[in-house]
Amino acid sequence: MTEITKSLPAVRGRLTEGRSLSELTWLRVGGPADVLFQPADRDDLQDFLRALPADVEVFPMGVGSNLIVRDGGIRAVVIRLGRGFNQIEIDGDAVTAGAAALDAHVARKAADAGLDLTFLRTIPGSIGGAVRMNAGCYGSYTADVFHTATVVTRAGELQILGPEDLNFAYRQTTFPEGGVLVSATFKAPKGAPEALHARMEEQLKKRDETQPVKDRSAGSTFRNPAGFSSTGQAGDVHDLKAWKVIEDAGLRGARLGGAQMSEKHPNFLINTGDATAADLEALGEEVRRKVLENSGITLQWEIMRIGENLPD
Repeated sequence: MTEITKSLPAVRGRLTEGRSLSELTWLRVGGPADVLFQPADRDDLQDFLRALPADVEVFPMGVGSNLIVRDGGIRAVVIRLGRGFNQIEIDGDAVTAGAAALDAHVARKAADAGLDLTFLRTIPGSIGGAVRMNAGCYGSYTADVFHTATVVTRAGELQILGPEDLNFAYRQTTFPEGGVLVSATFKAPKGAPEALHARMEEQLKKRDETQPVKDRSAGSTFRNPAGFSSTGQAGDVHDLKAWKVIEDAGLRGARLGGAQMSEKHPNFLINTGDATAADLEALGEEVRRKVLENSGITLQWEIMRIGENLPD
């Protein structure tokens, strides 16, 4: 039993010491968490965080769809929400979803009720990550429909946050340190259910034609570079695509160990079967270096990288 385990409060959910996280990420890489906590419900999560010593770090983890856990693992309590946090409720034009609800499921259930959250259908991951990263596609973003989020703070208190608290920006938000998002409410525009489902089918077809959906990836690797507005001012304009500058640098299909930039979509970093987290991150950094040399553009990671490297 480690020192961190000795300090943990009793829970109704599950605590697992030294849990490998490689099985919990889409890229299938990464070392162990000191402890993995899977709370039974919101009360269990609040009680745990309220009693957890303040010097113990926590890391909320979703379904691992946008994440590289480094090979040395994470020196923290990793909190992963499960079935107690995947409810989806609809009231008028409001859709409230637990943080563990999959984006695709929320989109489909909303469409059944004649509410348009169709942009979520092709986004990998869960609602917690969609809010945290202001996920979006096809010109729509989470911020466009976001109403409120319910968060359990690091001290175990419940908070309701609005758009003004999260400061939505391109692929990022401002979020309370150590807080765990447990649910979010969206206000969705109305539409005919059959038309909404048809739109999602078209989006899926387009995605499958252009993205390596059958490979182990974590979605887009780099954010689209910020550009300039029509007035020539630098701003939150992202018409220039990351895949294009990677392509122009001759990096489509580039490899390092078991890591590869996809031949089908060069902004997708894939595990060909035996990649380590170090392979994946090193290839990403090599892509950033060569794109900078070729175009003067510094790509920013969209995939989150956390944890420690193994010692040399």
